[in-house]
Amino acid sequence: MTDAEPKISAEQALKRLIEGNERFLRGELRLPGLVRETLKGLKHNQRPFATILGCSDSRVPPEIVFDSGLGDLFVIRVAGNVFSHEIAGSLQYAGAHLHTPLFVVLGHQGCGAVNAALMTRDRGDQHRSRIQVLVDNILAGLPPFDPDLSPGARTAQAVECNILWTIKQIKETPEAQLRLAEGNVKILGALFEITTGRVRFLDS
Repeated sequence: MTDAEPKISAEQALKRLIEGNERFLRGELRLPGLVRETLKGLKHNQRPFATILGCSDSRVPPEIVFDSGLGDLFVIRVAGNVFSHEIAGSLQYAGAHLHTPLFVVLGHQGCGAVNAALMTRDRGDQHRSRIQVLVDNILAGLPPFDPDLSPGARTAQAVECNILWTIKQIKETPEAQLRLAEGNVKILGALFEITTGRVRFLDS
């Protein structure tokens, strides 16, 4: 593995993600060809252009959603795309050793972990011990919602709030503050719309 700086900016990395999602939407995936072409070149090192912290949901694989090949994305997946010490370690590795210029927190429509957090807050539901730890992490970032909102609208707002909550926690780490101050990294939120296949980047 090399510690050399990547020859791509955060803006260029974001453009590649957007273009990949457009190919995904059109059904023009390049992945099979990319796998054949890149296997040999990845034997000794990896040079991903973006780090994705996504949900474990089986319907949201970042490599396919962004039509990216082997070695393109450093992917971390956990239910509810939550932040923890273990996740922080993986993100720090991506920044310190892989030098990815773009970090994306990728949530999705109808996230089960976010729904579980809402049910805990609004109905008092409790979950198995380790699941409850994850749910409590999400709960901390959920503001009160308009009681007149439909369940679907409330979940949609909660999913976006959870993405932004994770971003806030990442940005508060010393490593993120240092790299953001240097001006060579971006940390963005994104929402995968399962009903359409489109990834929508959020203002954070």
